[in-house]
Amino acid sequence: MLARMAKRFHKVHIEISNICNLQCSFCPAVIRDNKMMDLDLFRDIVKQVAPLTELVCLHLMGDPLVHPKLEAMIEICDEYDANLFLVTNGVLLRPEKYTLMLHRRFYQINFSLHSFFDNFPDKDPSNYLERIFAFTERALIERPDLYLNFRLWNLNDPLGSQTPNTEMLERICQRFDFNAPSELDVRKRKSINIKNRLYLHFDTEFIWPSLDLPVLGTSGKCYGLSSHFGVLVDGTVVPCCLDKEAAIPLGKVQDASILDILGSRRAQDIVKGFKQKQLVEKLCQRCQYIERFN
Repeated sequence: MLARMAKRFHKVHIEISNICNLQCSFCPAVIRDNKMMDLDLFRDIVKQVAPLTELVCLHLMGDPLVHPKLEAMIEICDEYDANLFLVTNGVLLRPEKYTLMLHRRFYQINFSLHSFFDNFPDKDPSNYLERIFAFTERALIERPDLYLNFRLWNLNDPLGSQTPNTEMLERICQRFDFNAPSELDVRKRKSINIKNRLYLHFDTEFIWPSLDLPVLGTSGKCYGLSSHFGVLVDGTVVPCCLDKEAAIPLGKVQDASILDILGSRRAQDIVKGFKQKQLVEKLCQRCQYIERFN
């Protein structure tokens, strides 16, 4: 079992790469230059955040399986006792990576299965699913403490639209001998246990915040800087995992310690604002996701 202890943050997102091998309709394109984080910067970040967070998420934008130094990064996290959370579309998952993905430091792995038909609407998903299912079956035996999520976002939109993800659900049910609910309102129930620590995860899509969008409101709260924050691939600290273009740059790891950055006036004003249900940043005032907390 992985050791869990209460720390200041639940999760810190370290964007080891902003490059993805797919381009899903749900994920907006990254405007920043394509980049992969080097090991020295990654080590410096992990060394600072390991005492602060329960989990290190190797993702903000991009897919972590793209990074050629992923194994070295996992070993760095192991060195600093940092437990890992990983989100991937799974397309690059191959049998030779199974052992790496079963590393003791992984606490949870999410597979975004909805990404397949979004990119390959006319392609047979059998080979893709077989690799993920084979890994899952091995994980259930070798890592019974590892949480696994099959994400099927917009499987059943509250507005009634259907997606090809229904086929994915049928294949999951057949492989793991599971009966899914015939009706599901993802606004009320987002997670369903298949067996052991394997889950289905549902959600509806939302519009990513952008400074180009109209203001939605100036009041509300968020868990940015209280439960989580992010570090982009260039070392820029951002308050939220949805600040994909660093609209709220709090500082750079290369210029100041993460604790000093989190203690900066701008960061503290954001936290104070959330506590008082005030959105002090322009990006937050344009964030649809915040509506889920109000």
